[in-house]
Amino acid sequence: MVTNKILLLILVTACTISVICNAKGSGENGGLVANFYGQNCSRAEEIVQTVIKRHVSDDPSLPAKLLRLYFHDCVVRGCDASVLLSSTENFQSEQESGANRRLGGFEAIDDIKAELEKECQGIVSCADILALATRDAVSLQYGRPLWEVPTGRRDGTISSALEASRNIPTAFSSFNVIKDIFRRKGLSIDDLVALSGAHTIGVGRCSLFSHRLYNFTGKGDQDPSINPSYADFLRTKCGPNDGRTTVEMDPESSRSFDNHYYEILKDNKGLFTSDATLLTNKKASKVASKMLDSETFFDEFAKSMLKMGAIEVLTGTQGQIRKKCNSIN
Repeated sequence: MVTNKILLLILVTACTISVICNAKGSGENGGLVANFYGQNCSRAEEIVQTVIKRHVSDDPSLPAKLLRLYFHDCVVRGCDASVLLSSTENFQSEQESGANRRLGGFEAIDDIKAELEKECQGIVSCADILALATRDAVSLQYGRPLWEVPTGRRDGTISSALEASRNIPTAFSSFNVIKDIFRRKGLSIDDLVALSGAHTIGVGRCSLFSHRLYNFTGKGDQDPSINPSYADFLRTKCGPNDGRTTVEMDPESSRSFDNHYYEILKDNKGLFTSDATLLTNKKASKVASKMLDSETFFDEFAKSMLKMGAIEVLTGTQGQIRKKCNSIN
C-alpha cells in the first residue's frame, strides 16, 4: 500500500513538472513531452529565448518569417526540420520549390544551433529549435509564451522540392485546396482559420495578389470580393507587373501579433485569394467571426499550433540529431 502511494506521488509530481502528461510514444502530441531536455541540456530553452530576443531586436520581421518557415516545414513531411536542409547533388530540397523560394529566418536557427552545440553537443534537434524559436519570437511582445511547445522531435533526412510543391498552399489557393491539404495533415477547418491568423504579421509581394486588382478573370477586371477602397489603396502600392514591392498583410497591425486579421478579413480586405476564400465557406466564415474576440483567437491559435507541431513528428530513435541544420550528418 505504501509503495502504491509513493508511485502515485511520483506520477503526479512528474505530470505537474511536465505540464503535458504524456508518456513518450503515446498518440497525443505525437509522443512529445514538455521539458524534454531538462536532464541532458537543462538550459536549452533558455538559450533559444536569449538568441531569439537578440535576433528579433535586429530584425522585427523575424516572427512572421519563422511562423511561415515552421508552417512550411510541418505541412510537408511533418515537423522534422526538412525545410532547413540545403540541396545537394543527390536531392533538390524543399527550399527549391516555388512556395519556399523566399523563406527567411534560417540565420536565426543556425545561430541558435551553434550556441546549443557549444552547451550540449548533439542533443537538441533542429526540429525542436524551429518549434521553440517560432513560439518565442511571436511571444516576445507579450513577455510570456503564447502556446505550449512540447519537445522531443528528431530531424528528418529527406527533403523534396516536389513534395513541398504538392503540400504547401499558395496565395492563389481556393478554400477546397487548402482544406484538403490541412485534412491530409489531420488539421480541421477550425485549425485552418485559426492558423490563417498568422497573416496578422508580415508582408506579401505584389505579384501574389496583383491579379485581383488588374486581371482577375483574364479580362482586365478586379476581384469582386475585394473591398473597393482597399483595392484602390493597393493599386497605389502595386503596378500590374510589380514583382518586387511588398505590402503589409495587415496594414494597421503588421508588427503586432493579434486578432486584427479577422477584422480586415470580415471587411473584405484579406490580401490574398487564400485569405478571401475563407469567407466562401459557411463554417470557416463562422469560425472567423468567433475570432473577432481576442481571447478566443489566442486560445484557438494556441491549440492549433500545439496540434500542428505534432504532425508526423519523429521521436525516439527515428531520424537523427543533425550537427548542422542545413545538412544531414
